[in-house]
Amino acid sequence: MRDNDCIFCKIAAGEIPSATLYEDEDFRVILDLGPATKGHALILPKEHYRNLYDIDDEMAAKAMILAKKMVKKMTDVLGCDGYNIVQNNEEPAGQTVFHFHMHLIPRYKEDNAGIGWNVGELTDEVRDEILKKMK
Repeated sequence: MRDNDCIFCKIAAGEIPSATLYEDEDFRVILDLGPATKGHALILPKEHYRNLYDIDDEMAAKAMILAKKMVKKMTDVLGCDGYNIVQNNEEPAGQTVFHFHMHLIPRYKEDNAGIGWNVGELTDEVRDEILKKMK
């Protein structure tokens, strides 16, 4: 199913031109127009899913397998030193386009891409609370 108002649906369907790195029946992989680093790419499913909460397990698994394939190939092509695979869900987590997608961000030594967080501390109280609720 597609969302006719979704820009990523249009890109994945080939209705909007993109720098396509890979395409199959389920996905299109494109270079990001606002890259964090050289070679930053997006995996876009051709079907519309709002985010990870909505995508079915089979498609999510295929997306991760494709991510691995692309990262291995792009590492050779770009000569990068590592990779981040980023997938944001909902606005507080940084999602700005509400169509499931994965960012494949090549990392280079001293690239200053700024992808990270301030390390906190897992307290015994928080650990116990989460573990209890997960049972």
